[in-house]
Amino acid sequence: MIANLEQVLLEKISDLETLKCKVEYWKLEGEKVVFTNGVFDLLHIGHITYMAKAASLGTRFIIGLNADASVKRLKGESRPVNDQANRAALLAALFFVDGIVIFEEDTPLNLISTLLPDILVKGADYTIDNIVGAKEVLANGGEVKTIDLVEGYSSTSIIERIRNQAS
Repeated sequence: MIANLEQVLLEKISDLETLKCKVEYWKLEGEKVVFTNGVFDLLHIGHITYMAKAASLGTRFIIGLNADASVKRLKGESRPVNDQANRAALLAALFFVDGIVIFEEDTPLNLISTLLPDILVKGADYTIDNIVGAKEVLANGGEVKTIDLVEGYSSTSIIERIRNQAS
């Protein structure tokens, strides 16, 4: 049973070329592909709510996951708390996630330009003008949407609470 579960999780985690083939197939089958990206370091209810809402906008949901080196550059040397393999496995365990690709760059522009999802999603703390890949998705006939975030939940704030309680 566990071996089968591990195989199912691993099948969701792909390199970019493999995921591109999956996306092309899904689109040929009439599926609507939704894409988001992020660090997803300490998985919390804010992440789950956001991703579930994003996934509900289409029939296939894929995530671009920042690699560890990218997270360090964006968030600092103490991050990520969980390495990319563990973060990817946790995301793969979510039933509404269909694909995950890890990227080394600071932005997912290459992923988005390669995959050209039908819908690109970010949190409502972004505007369409500053969402990486928005121009590419819109130029390809896709949509860009923002989703309200659950207030009071972020990996950074959780880490801060842990540090404050420890001191």
